[in-house]
Amino acid sequence: MPRLIQPLDTGDPLGPLPQEFAAIMRPELPSLIKEIGMEVTRAYPEYARLLNGPNGTSIRLGVEQSLSSFVDLVAEPTTSTTLRDDMCRRFGRFEAYEGRTMETLQGAYRLGARVALRRAKKVGRSYNFSPALMLSFADALFEYVDELESLSREGYLEVQAQSDQQSAAMRRRLLHLILAGRPVPGTAIAELCEQTGWALPEEVTLVAVRAPAGVDPAGLPHDALVDLGDPQPHLLVPGPVDEERREQLNRALTGTRAVIGLTVPTADAADSIRWARRVVELVDAGVVEDLPVVLCEDHLTTLWLLTDPALLDQIAARELAPVTGISAGRRERLLETLRVWLETRGTAAQMGEVLDVHPQTVRYRMRGLESIFGSRLSDPEGRFATEAVLRALRLRSRTGRPHSG
Repeated sequence: MPRLIQPLDTGDPLGPLPQEFAAIMRPELPSLIKEIGMEVTRAYPEYARLLNGPNGTSIRLGVEQSLSSFVDLVAEPTTSTTLRDDMCRRFGRFEAYEGRTMETLQGAYRLGARVALRRAKKVGRSYNFSPALMLSFADALFEYVDELESLSREGYLEVQAQSDQQSAAMRRRLLHLILAGRPVPGTAIAELCEQTGWALPEEVTLVAVRAPAGVDPAGLPHDALVDLGDPQPHLLVPGPVDEERREQLNRALTGTRAVIGLTVPTADAADSIRWARRVVELVDAGVVEDLPVVLCEDHLTTLWLLTDPALLDQIAARELAPVTGISAGRRERLLETLRVWLETRGTAAQMGEVLDVHPQTVRYRMRGLESIFGSRLSDPEGRFATEAVLRALRLRSRTGRPHSG
């Protein structure tokens, strides 16, 4: 009659399995491997196809290696598991390549463990295994399966990370091609769209992010094209940025500042990012209020007036030429009065309140302006150009930069 095998006297009923237990388990391996194979392929038909395919031999060897390694570790706990570890990682990588989640492989591992436990109970009756020994076996077996799953997950995540990196690189390339404008062959963009699964929209909105980009990429819209590693970080959002997307951006951009550009046809994406980046500069210069997220559409006039500083200097020199020979103090007072008049068309009393001077002072200054500018103040086109210049200079004065005139 087979002798009774007890777990080692560790004081813990779930202590390590006695090494001699391996001698009882090893003869069971060939038939156990077949039984596990039958159960797994019945429960997971996709593995049946794999076992009959070109990788079938490798898969069988991997299963044998995993089971044999368990027995080897019982016989000698210091046994190397290098081959087993490599095989398990390969299983995980294979699942990723096949496009499956880890759930199927985890299920197969656990099903195999249940089959092995069922066999152990059958053998245990023949050898009069004690209940404590069976508990120790079950505990060791499922702990071992957890280890196999963990190793396979490493391989799975390795492939997934590589795939994510490749996909991110292609999406960045797609973003760069779209921003390159019309000279880029449409076929190049179409091919990248197909490879990345990204649908080319009719309209896009570009977002300029202030460097360094403290952004949570996982919180960004899933369909956004992103390049946060660029010296001028930016992202592209398909279509307009509605309230929902704006809230999403607000949450993802908590560690930085950003400007949401205008929604434009996809072919004009470069304009949207150019305007957004210019507004970032105006925020940095103190012209536009510094908020976590700034909307380009709220500052279109400012953007237009300050788009080309050098050109503004040229226009100012021409439009304000009549006052160049006047002393700086008087010139400043006259131009401020002219600006208020052009903006308000108010009475002397109304303008006096704005300028904080007596109405009579306003009348005196206006007579001086009429004498200096003459018919230019009655010409609609001249008035418009002068008002635009004065507004632009006033905006630029917030930066502390004087105009060249």
